[in-house]
Amino acid sequence: MPKITTYDFIESNTRKTIFLFLLFPISLSILIYLGILYVSLLRLENMPRGAFQVSVFTLANQTAMYVLPIVSIIAILWILVSYYLGQHFILATTKAVELTKQNAPEVVKIVEDIAITAGLPMPKVYSINDMGMNAFATGRDPKHSYIVLTKGIINKLEKSELEGVIAHEMAHIGNRDIKLMLIMIVCISFATILAEILLRISLTARTNNSKNNVSAIQIFLLILAISLYVYGYLVAPLIKFAVSRTREFQADATGALITRNPRGLISALEKISGNSVVKILSDKQTMSPMCIANPLTKNKQDTFFSKVSGLFTTHPPIEERIKALKIMDGYRT
Repeated sequence: MPKITTYDFIESNTRKTIFLFLLFPISLSILIYLGILYVSLLRLENMPRGAFQVSVFTLANQTAMYVLPIVSIIAILWILVSYYLGQHFILATTKAVELTKQNAPEVVKIVEDIAITAGLPMPKVYSINDMGMNAFATGRDPKHSYIVLTKGIINKLEKSELEGVIAHEMAHIGNRDIKLMLIMIVCISFATILAEILLRISLTARTNNSKNNVSAIQIFLLILAISLYVYGYLVAPLIKFAVSRTREFQADATGALITRNPRGLISALEKISGNSVVKILSDKQTMSPMCIANPLTKNKQDTFFSKVSGLFTTHPPIEERIKALKIMDGYRT
């Protein structure tokens, strides 16, 4: 069996990114059409007897001709804008502060050395003011990449351990995982945010209706919101599973090869395990797959939607990752 190389992962991730670009509007359109179909059925059932009748599909298709192109265009524009600006949104959301040679010379020097060894451009380095131990990389390509470290991971890890973590994140940059995860987050965020907006509009309209009647538009908005929730919490996790969780094992292996020291990353993962919660990320489930370890609090992990989306997580257990690294290291103690 031929050995899988880093170039194979880069090519695979590029194909998967194109796949997600296409699958997002297509799968979203299918869900919305099903919602339109249901609303059309309700409209036909409420028509007075003797009125001109058309088939449910004819009525649904007439509505879909106006709705689906608009939704698809909005979805594609959302992806394109977020693809170029999404990393800045992520940095702003986490309140990350840039690290420079003036305010964090040792950390920046480690990142520079790892970048040179990996043969990659120097990414910008940011820090989150949290003592939890976590890290992630983001950006659309190696030339526009960012590594984000918590203060906890900077202060609590030894130099060799921090090198292992940074090399792991540099591997995500080199393997183009950052581009893939950026698109994944954008797709899920679009669905869940729009679902929240439509649900609020639908409920507000019903509350303000003095006759307490539910119009076809209100029903449609409600069905559309439910469809988007289904996409964000059920369909998208399935797509995320298709992206493959091997990306973390590959990043661990590549990071260990960059530093030539698997023990550093092994020790780092052991320390990170059980101490990876980051307050500002603790309720941002869509960003969890970006991190080197799960940043969510225990109660957030136990919610229904977290359990459903977690069934197809791209992060294997840290114990499995440590075991794989120990095999690389020849079980040296």
